[in-house]
Amino acid sequence: MACSFRLTYSTRMTTASASSKRHGLARAISKMGLASRTEAARQIMGGMVRVNGKIIRDPEYPVRMGLDRIETGAGHAETRQFMAIMLNKPRGLLTTRSDEKQRATVYDYLPEDMPWLSPVGRLDKASEGLLLFCNDPAWAAGITSPESGPDKTYHVQIDCVPDQGLLKRLRAGVQTEVGFLAAKRIELLRQGQKNAWLEIVLDEGRNRQIRRLLEGFDIGVLRLIRTAIGALPLGSLPKGQWRKLTEDDLTLLNHA
Repeated sequence: MACSFRLTYSTRMTTASASSKRHGLARAISKMGLASRTEAARQIMGGMVRVNGKIIRDPEYPVRMGLDRIETGAGHAETRQFMAIMLNKPRGLLTTRSDEKQRATVYDYLPEDMPWLSPVGRLDKASEGLLLFCNDPAWAAGITSPESGPDKTYHVQIDCVPDQGLLKRLRAGVQTEVGFLAAKRIELLRQGQKNAWLEIVLDEGRNRQIRRLLEGFDIGVLRLIRTAIGALPLGSLPKGQWRKLTEDDLTLLNHA
């Protein structure tokens, strides 16, 4: 019989993190890292989930994360321990649990018996590098927050060799169809005869921000690698491999 999980946030989540915003029950369980939304819905409709002691069978039943007590399964209550990992995401993977077209996802590189972890932010299919996962939505929200989250550093190979004038215009930003886009910092790392590598630092994470910024100057992206989040580097972690974050890693992120 499956164990139940009482909603008990780790000590990293403060009372202030609790939100009065309501989410559907299946979505809340998924955001808490206890199960995928599909699995959560199955458990709910099977009568395996309680909210504040009452069995709920509606996956869209509104709950307040951090305020309502949510239990799944039928066994003993169990405190969920905080867990976070990093993955060196290869190019060509979707940052999603499953895909209707059966395309490869980042979860193909994680053990099947690993507790449910959600991606902290996204990397698009063509991008690679440092991707975090965790089971604490409040911690994840802090990492991805444009206002208070750490900077994200990328190494980007482009299809031209920029002169100082182009670099200056890139740093100034550009107006696009999705609004004004700019980076916090752009530096030339190295260059060849036909292409170059830039280091681009973002203090927000808008969808395809770097690609759209460069497209605004007719610059094509050949490779895009996230190399650091805050002071936490990707380091020497091999492509397609993952590891748990250490206390030192978490300190680097939290200080950022």
